[in-house]
Amino acid sequence: MESLRGLRLAAGNFFRLYERDVFSSLRLTRNTSFKRINGFCTKPQQSPKAPSHPYSHHGVPLHKPTDWERKILIWSGRFKKEEDIPETISFEMLDAAKNKMRVKISYLMIALTVAGCIFMVIEGKKAARRHESLTSLNLEKKARLREEAAMRDKAE
Repeated sequence: MESLRGLRLAAGNFFRLYERDVFSSLRLTRNTSFKRINGFCTKPQQSPKAPSHPYSHHGVPLHKPTDWERKILIWSGRFKKEEDIPETISFEMLDAAKNKMRVKISYLMIALTVAGCIFMVIEGKKAARRHESLTSLNLEKKARLREEAAMRDKAE
């Protein structure tokens, strides 16, 4: 218990020294762009620059969709026809459509896996009714190979 208390005291002293060093270094660098406000460091506001690529009125970057992305937007149900898709769309809209397609493909793969399992169970039951099993098929194959090898030995 004493070692735990000592560990807490050492950690507390370390953080107090660390804070003191950080804040003293902030006070020394008055000419930099950082200011200390209520214990937080902030950068001064910069004047807005002209964007290098087109933005919507909300400041969201826009993207011109390719033909494949247009098909994804239609398949995901976002738009009904290709003519309804605007010239530029937001990346968030495209990501949402892609995520929706991923989910649909995942559901399709789950359904195909379940269907494949059911099909294999049905085929296995049919084979069991015909008294076919992997063991019997393997034994028949080995017997046939032995007969072929014996015939080859006789022929030589």
